[in-house]
Amino acid sequence: MIRSVVCGYGSCLPKRVVTNQELEGVVATTDDWIVQRTGIRQRYIAGDGETTCSLGEGAARAALDKAGLTAADIDLIIVATSTPDNTFPAAAVDIQNRLGMHHGAAFDVQAVCSGFVFALTTADAYLQSGLAKRALVIGAETFSRILDWNDRSTCVLFGDGAGAVILEAVESAGTYADRGILASKLRSDGQHKEKLYVDGGPSSTQTVGLLRMQGREVFKHAVGMITDVIESVFEATGMDADDIDWFVPHQANKRIIDASARKLGIDPEKVVITVDRYGNTSAASIPLALVDALDAGRIKDNDIVLLEAMGGGFTWGAVMIRW
Repeated sequence: MIRSVVCGYGSCLPKRVVTNQELEGVVATTDDWIVQRTGIRQRYIAGDGETTCSLGEGAARAALDKAGLTAADIDLIIVATSTPDNTFPAAAVDIQNRLGMHHGAAFDVQAVCSGFVFALTTADAYLQSGLAKRALVIGAETFSRILDWNDRSTCVLFGDGAGAVILEAVESAGTYADRGILASKLRSDGQHKEKLYVDGGPSSTQTVGLLRMQGREVFKHAVGMITDVIESVFEATGMDADDIDWFVPHQANKRIIDASARKLGIDPEKVVITVDRYGNTSAASIPLALVDALDAGRIKDNDIVLLEAMGGGFTWGAVMIRW
């Protein structure tokens, strides 16, 4: 069978770092309050000339360089984002053009913080079906542009950035010893819409809107939903927490990450944490964390890597990969 194997990866961050201490002068908050409740110490914030598409382009070029490929070698681009440069066309089409790629297909996936997991699963389906041979999957966000900077409960949580991976279709034996994506599980439930949403849009208010969140409600549902999809992936592969080499969760809140790992029985030393440095970068958080762990030499060939995310909607999902 065909497996989708990661052959390249890269990231791109804005130039400006904003610490918790700097935010103390913006809203009524403190470094201690933010760290205690979220684990976040700083985040990157996009400046003039830095957009979702420019950051996505930077991550894409880094991934191509790492893989030793050019845009001519890619036939599919999927961008996971909730903060595109324009209502339309898709950020993926913009990035495709920036890369000088005028063939293949490019489109966006919108599943908020779960976006990268949804995009990765979609690309995997394209490669397995033979509709594409190499896919560039990007998570890119500029959440700072949709934050209410007077709302201390949300504006301290988010940051900007982009990460990307390249998937290549590889003929494999069809066992769980194969390299590549081994299993994935996606879920959504729209009854939770009002718990995490943006209060605007072209069809409703004709404005971009700002992020609104019921933090306690999100936290209450997060651990159960995360463990639900991970247990489904374990069941599909016959693996369990002991088989995992690395757990790369969506970087929303360290307390949620710790509680999820504890409930699943995953060793804390296997958990990749970047929320302290990047904050919650939504669809960009998993690829940014992956690149961070790869650049540090932590994730190695043949390691089993478990990804998971939960986002507005609610949406949630998990992917298991043998590196």
